[in-house]
Amino acid sequence: QVQLVESGGGSVQAGGSLRLSCAASGGTFSSYTMGWFRQAPGKEREFVAAISWSGGSTDYADSGKGRFTISRDDGKNTVYLRLTSLKPEDTAVYYCAADNLRHFPVLKPGEYDYWGQGTQVTVSS
Repeated sequence: QVQLVESGGGSVQAGGSLRLSCAASGGTFSSYTMGWFRQAPGKEREFVAAISWSGGSTDYADSGKGRFTISRDDGKNTVYLRLTSLKPEDTAVYYCAADNLRHFPVLKPGEYDYWGQGTQVTVSS
């Protein structure tokens, strides 16, 4: 069973930065497409970014293009999401997810097989 554990969330002011981490265990991390999603109160979970199993391809939601960067370190079984130029509307719980069928891109929550518990990001104006 694959377990995903996010960390790195917190409270920052608008314009600030955070780096989220998601550590995986119990599976073959290097074969997973990894994604980040977020969910704000009262809203549906939405796609943020994804990185292919090889690390050679990435995809971003329009809301994060130019501000967010997804990366992975297979030696550490960890995927990262660097958040910069944060805005209050980025406030949400951020989740990482893994797809074990080598699809890419994977944009819909239902297409992922494993999920972490989430980490809160709060951006104040």
